[in-house]
Amino acid sequence: MATSMGRPWPPAEQLHHLQYCIHSNPSWHETVVLAFQHYIVMLGTTVLIANTLVTPMGGDAEDKARVIQTILFMSGINTLLQTLIGTRLPTVMGVSFAYVLPVLSIIRDYNDGQFPSEKQRFRHTMRTVQGSLIISSFVNIIIGYGQAWGNLIRIFSPIIVVPVVTLTSLGLFLRGFPLLANCVEIGLPMLILLIVSQQYLRHLLKRIQMILERYALLVCLALIWAFAAILTVSGAYNNVSVATKLSCRTDRSFLMSAAPWISIPYPFQWGTPIFRASHVFGMFGAAIVASAESTGVFFAASRLAGATAPPAHVVSRSVGLQGVGVLLEGIFGSISGNTASVENVGLLGLTRIGSRRVVQISTGFMIFFAIFGKFGAFFASIPLPIFAGVYCILLGIVAAVGISFIQFTDTNSMRNMYVIGVSLFLSLSIAQYFISNTTRAGYGPVRTAGGWFNDILNTIFASAPFVAIILATVLDNTLEARHAIDERGIPWWKPFQRRNGDSRNEEFYSFPLRVGEYIPTRFL
Repeated sequence: MATSMGRPWPPAEQLHHLQYCIHSNPSWHETVVLAFQHYIVMLGTTVLIANTLVTPMGGDAEDKARVIQTILFMSGINTLLQTLIGTRLPTVMGVSFAYVLPVLSIIRDYNDGQFPSEKQRFRHTMRTVQGSLIISSFVNIIIGYGQAWGNLIRIFSPIIVVPVVTLTSLGLFLRGFPLLANCVEIGLPMLILLIVSQQYLRHLLKRIQMILERYALLVCLALIWAFAAILTVSGAYNNVSVATKLSCRTDRSFLMSAAPWISIPYPFQWGTPIFRASHVFGMFGAAIVASAESTGVFFAASRLAGATAPPAHVVSRSVGLQGVGVLLEGIFGSISGNTASVENVGLLGLTRIGSRRVVQISTGFMIFFAIFGKFGAFFASIPLPIFAGVYCILLGIVAAVGISFIQFTDTNSMRNMYVIGVSLFLSLSIAQYFISNTTRAGYGPVRTAGGWFNDILNTIFASAPFVAIILATVLDNTLEARHAIDERGIPWWKPFQRRNGDSRNEEFYSFPLRVGEYIPTRFL
């Protein structure tokens, strides 16, 4: 057998070339610009979910502006809570698309002409969403602070983490090129320009290398946004379809004219919450799926922030805190529950800056633009295909981070290849089947007489990360598990999953100041 002359790369717990890790910080002026960049990245998903749900509810541009303001306000609060007393990783807590199907189910039930005006239908639907979010939040709170989710994480191995993290990103492929293709003349230039400037020009233009490396996203976005504005005012989209106008024009959102100058989201702003058992139960599945998505994002963020893999009790308490965030969102009148933002974790890899402080400062931008609506609406009018061009890069980085966990296992083991390969393919295939067979009204492949039962199953199996957790956990813990301890990477993995298993756990994940002394150990 021929002997390889190449140099093998040993496994590395920390990624190479990270410039700032979780507890190291750039200068203040750099921190502020990087924080604003995080705000811009999470804005695309925020606007996308508002566009998806507000109009079918019967809402107008003014309602959409208020919904976006509420989402931004709650994202700021939830992100700050997670970085302080949750995982403490640099993760932005944005909206979760797992809640779309249950919300569409609520919309269907109120779409029978029983309201005298669309405005009343919208407010009634929002009140029902509020009630469902409030009750479903206790699913996250119970499984999180009750350590049920932590017990699941304790039987994880790097073999399971690979498909879970990878599919947290790949499962969102519809936010990539399919969304970009809605207006290819601005989406594709954004994608190409970001790749060229951030990866190639920085090597040619040494004087501005650092600027391109860290802020290329903002520079490219500003240029393409200006290009889209020029196309709009020059009449390039005057004789195109309505769908093309909505995707390409910079003046079709009507958010600038509809948003108030100053508006502070407040509890029960849409009215008293409405509680209906069928809608509440239907949202339970979304709460579980959002927990699975966040889990994959947390493991990816730990790698890109230069931290150890989060221990089981840390992931569990973060899921519990995520439930508290959903409870607050229900009280304040958000349109969806929260989950850890995959795109913003990808931004950590793009800029190579995993600083916790940067993400904490970004919450200031979220809350500021949520209160001062006109300013927030200005940035929210960026066409979605431009965001899609950015997401093509950021989601790809997170997928690669998921694959990198395989280095801590025996990569030549056929048993490991089987578990990872089957979990990856089957999870993506099952999720795609459910997504492609779901109508615009929210009817999925499971169509029994029980609407809430349909919502739970259709939501769960449309999530590639959640299906991956089920498949990979079962396969990895039943296929020769006891005889493949070393192959699975358990000796490397186990110290990080115990509270005192590795000295660095305390360094990365302990509470600030002395907060932990006042919280019962079972909740930590």
